[in-house]
Amino acid sequence: MVLYVLLGLSGTALTFISALVSKNLVDIVTGHDTGQVVSTFITMICMTLATTLIGQISSYFSTMVSLKVENNIKAQIFEKIMVSDWEELSRFRTGDLLVRWSGDTSGLASGLLNYIPNMIVFFVRFVIAFCMMAYYDVSFAVISLVGIPFTFLISRKLTKRLKKSNARSMTMNSRISSFNQEAFSNIQTIKAFDLIKSYIDELKVIQEDQVKIRLSYQRISIITSILMVTVGLLISYTSYGWGIYRVWSGVITYGTMTMFLTLSSTLSGSLNNLFTLIPSGIPLAGAASRLMEIENLREEDFSGREEVKKYFEEHGKDGIGIKIDDVKYSYNNGNEVYDGVSLYADPNEVVALIGPSGEGKTTMLRLLLALIRPAEGSAVVYGKDADPIPLTSSVRQLISYVPQGNTMFSGTIADNMRKVKEDATDDEIIDALKTACAWKFVEKLPKGINSEIKERGGGFSEGQAQRLSIARAILRRSPILLLDEATSALDPETSKQLLKNITEDKYPRTCILTTHRPAMLKGCDRVYRIADRHCHELSKEEIREVINS
Repeated sequence: MVLYVLLGLSGTALTFISALVSKNLVDIVTGHDTGQVVSTFITMICMTLATTLIGQISSYFSTMVSLKVENNIKAQIFEKIMVSDWEELSRFRTGDLLVRWSGDTSGLASGLLNYIPNMIVFFVRFVIAFCMMAYYDVSFAVISLVGIPFTFLISRKLTKRLKKSNARSMTMNSRISSFNQEAFSNIQTIKAFDLIKSYIDELKVIQEDQVKIRLSYQRISIITSILMVTVGLLISYTSYGWGIYRVWSGVITYGTMTMFLTLSSTLSGSLNNLFTLIPSGIPLAGAASRLMEIENLREEDFSGREEVKKYFEEHGKDGIGIKIDDVKYSYNNGNEVYDGVSLYADPNEVVALIGPSGEGKTTMLRLLLALIRPAEGSAVVYGKDADPIPLTSSVRQLISYVPQGNTMFSGTIADNMRKVKEDATDDEIIDALKTACAWKFVEKLPKGINSEIKERGGGFSEGQAQRLSIARAILRRSPILLLDEATSALDPETSKQLLKNITEDKYPRTCILTTHRPAMLKGCDRVYRIADRHCHELSKEEIREVINS
C-alpha cells in the first residue's frame, strides 16, 4: 500500500510539473515568454514519458501485490474453513462458501490495495491543484469548488441506494453459486427423476431476479454519472469562459489559462473520485463483513496433537479403545438425538451399531470423530492398562473413516490411496485393496492402481467405489476404524469376506460399523441398538434374533 501511494504521488507530481511546462510552452509560442522552445518541448516530452512509465510500473506492482494479498487472504479463509467447528460451518451452503472464498476475497484484496492509497493520492492531487490555482488566480479556485455541494449530495444519495443494492447482489451471488453447485453435484439424480426442465426453469427465474438487481444498480449508476458529468461540464465551461475573459482583460496569459483548464479538470476529477470512493467502499465493507462471519466461527481444538501422538506411541501397540459415557446431545436446531447414551469398543473389537434410519447412528460416528461435542457426558479413547484421554479433534489422527456414499477424489487410484499415506508403496496399496476385496477388479484395469477415477468416483460402480474407500481407510493403518454403512452397495458374500479380512488383519484395530444387514453381525464382538435417543447393548440371544429375523 505504501509503495502504491508513493508511485501514485510520483505520478501526481509529474502531472503538475507537466502542467507548468505546458504553460511555459504556450507562453513561449504566444510570445509572452522568451524561454527556450526546444528545451521546453523536450522537457514536456520527457515528463509525458515519465508519467507513462510510472503509470505502467504502478500497474505492474499493483497487480503483483494484489495477487499476493488475494492469495494470502484466500489461504487464510481456506484454512479457517477447514479448522472451523463442523456444526457451525454446516450453517453455510457450499455454494455460499465458494462465493465468500473466491469473490469476497478478491474484492477485499483489491479494496485493501486501492481504497486507502487512492484516497490519499486523490486528496493530495486535489490540494495541490487548488493551491496552484489559488496561487495564480483565486477566482479560478473558487469556481472549481462550486460543484462540491452538488457532488456531495449525489454521492450521499448513491451511497444509501448502493448499501441495499450491494446486500441484495451478494445474496443473489451466493444463491446462484449454491444452486449451480447442488445441481452439478446431483446431475444423476436430476436425470433419474426427469427434473431437467424444472431445474432449467428454476435457473431462469433466479437469473431474472439477478438481472433485476443488476439493472436497478445500473440505473442508479447511469443517473449518477449523468448528473456528475453535467456538473463537471458546467464547471469546466464556466472556467473556460472565465479564462477567456481574464485573457482578454490582460490579467493572465494564454499559458496560464491553459494551465488553469488542466488544473480545473484535475481538481474536479480528484474531487469526483474522492466522493466516488465513498460508495465504492460499500462492497468492500460487505465483503469484509461476510469474511468476518467465517473468521468468527469457533475453531476445533487441535492443541493436543503431540500429546495424542505420544500416547499412541506408548500404548498403541496393543490397540486403542473408545468409550462414550452418559452422553446427551442435541443439534443446533433443537433436535434432541441422545439422552444419556453409553457405549464402548475395547481394543481389537468389532462393534456394530444398528437401529432405524434417522435415529442417530451416523450422528454417533460424528461424535466419535469429534465433529460434534456432547452437551453432557464424556467421550474418551484409551489404551490397554492406560489412563484414558479426552476424545477431541486431535484424536482424529488415530481414526480412519468411511462415510456413506461415494467419497473418492478425481485422480488415479494410487493418488487417492496416498492422500492418507503419502509414502505408501505400491505393494502396500495392493495389500490394502486385497483386504478391502477391491484388488480383483483393480488388477483387471489396463493401468491397475494408476487407473483414473473421475470426479465423485466416476467410472466405477457404487460397490467398487465403496471398496476403494475402505481400502484407503485400511491403508492409513489407524487403530480405530469407523464404517458408516460402508458395505451397503456390496453383495452379502463380499460384505462377509470384507469383515473377515478386517478382523483377521494382524494390525491392532478397533472397528465400529453401522449396518442394516443382520448378517454383518455374525462377525461382531458386540452390538448396540440406537433408538428413541438411547443406546442399548444387545445380549447374545437378542443378536441371534436380529440375525435370524
